[in-house]
Amino acid sequence: MINRFLICIKINVSGIPVVCKMSGTSIKFRWGLSASEPEQTPVLFVGQPAHLSALSWQDIRCKLEPRVTEEVWRRGLSVTSPGDVSELWPKGAALGLLPPRRSRHTAPSRNHALSKIVKSALRSTAEEYIVLVCRKRDVLASAVAIARSIPLYSARSGPAPLNASTAPTPPANSAVIVEIFIVNNEGDSDDEALNEPALTDGTLSNDELSTIQDIADSVRLAAKITDTPANIMDVDAFIEEACKVAKNLDIAEPTVIRGEQLAERGMGGIYGVGKASTKPPALVSLSYMAPGATETVAWVGKGIVYDTGGLSIKARTSMVGMKGDCGGAAAVLGAFSAMVRAKPTINVHAVLCIAENSVGPNATRPDDIHQLYSGRTVEINNTDAEGRLVLSDGVVYARRDLKADTIVDVATLTGAQGTATGKYHAAIISNKAPLESACVAAGFRSGDLAHALPFAPELHFTEFCSHVADMKNSVADRNNAQPSCAGLFILAHLGFDFPGNWLHVDMAAPAHCGERATGYGVSLLTVLFGKHTNSRLLKALSPLR
Repeated sequence: MINRFLICIKINVSGIPVVCKMSGTSIKFRWGLSASEPEQTPVLFVGQPAHLSALSWQDIRCKLEPRVTEEVWRRGLSVTSPGDVSELWPKGAALGLLPPRRSRHTAPSRNHALSKIVKSALRSTAEEYIVLVCRKRDVLASAVAIARSIPLYSARSGPAPLNASTAPTPPANSAVIVEIFIVNNEGDSDDEALNEPALTDGTLSNDELSTIQDIADSVRLAAKITDTPANIMDVDAFIEEACKVAKNLDIAEPTVIRGEQLAERGMGGIYGVGKASTKPPALVSLSYMAPGATETVAWVGKGIVYDTGGLSIKARTSMVGMKGDCGGAAAVLGAFSAMVRAKPTINVHAVLCIAENSVGPNATRPDDIHQLYSGRTVEINNTDAEGRLVLSDGVVYARRDLKADTIVDVATLTGAQGTATGKYHAAIISNKAPLESACVAAGFRSGDLAHALPFAPELHFTEFCSHVADMKNSVADRNNAQPSCAGLFILAHLGFDFPGNWLHVDMAAPAHCGERATGYGVSLLTVLFGKHTNSRLLKALSPLR
């Protein structure tokens, strides 16, 4: 049986003039499958083979007739290979099949395959449709996969003759309309928690539609910040983005501790990393205080707007793409925006550790010693291991100043993360096993996959041994669990006896797909902590109980 309930997501994508302005977007949801003509408005059908095969011709004819017949539709289903796209009508109607099978470490939504199909099949016309067929439990992850397939940031000036004497006209806005058809819950998921009524009723309330919209918007915001080059998205601009989010949420202005104030407060990590830049570093904190809340969560994001490596300068090829080293803070900012809109029942803080790791007369030198906000001293033996320094100040601020019970730090932290867990899974460690397991489960449900690393301070923290300070900032043996060690460095400043919950998310590889940011982390955090919101959908998806 197929439940005939549909969502329509409309994404308006603006062309970008040469001055590098960001494009506007709106995502709207509505019930009902609208009639359209493929010759006028292209359409892509995408879903798992079993779900697409279960559609009746009456369900979909309004999107295909008169160009495509039922016979052509059925033929397309039989000849299209999983992961591929077939044209049912030239440049008008296409069919994409998601893989029918998955391994135990990939998401039931097949969101990564979905993103690839959408990117390859979009026509970039003024208006086009995507009909997505999926189960309700996969709606959020699938909607996010499609949203991140259409990036916000672009500096392209648009088509123009090579000898044009005037500036080119920006391309007109285009619209991608995604109509989602919810099918029954037959499938391969063995997660019994996803069989609860909120995920099997075949309907979507206004609250659930709003949740999907807010998270999709926030993922694209995070990707936009990460994609924007540092000559535009510098420390000042990142702070402005945080202020915009606070204003849109109608909450208090962010707390900003910046420049010499960081040094005066004892935040030698953030200050030491960013002091060589012409734009002073900053710690920015956004807060939502829920009425009557007894629990406080803080998300701490690494916001290195550009990472040269400092005096331990990166190689030419390694430095390309380092505009994306702010992906952790971008994800935290986006997740905070979506979480607050879901009306959390706990206090929620977003702590952004923003700096540019530059080369200059004031740059930190190898052998320098900095005292961090924890009071512990760090001997710098690698200025390119800067993320853990700024995050250490951030997590201590979350504990000491914000009184957080649960602290999550999110960062594009180590190149070794991609070696350890690959391009698609973030590497995580936690001082509490239940939180670690919940994060892995949230990864499957949100599409932001995560995989646990060893948590063994007694085996790994000795890598930071220093003869003149409390610790060094980079490991002695790079072959000894680098991603785990980097996380332990941060926890060491909270203290290995920290009584609260701590989770470390290293998402260096999944933060990008090719040369584009993914907005990884927004969906993960909102689903992980969805229990503490008034959103019916997030409550149902959240693995915390």
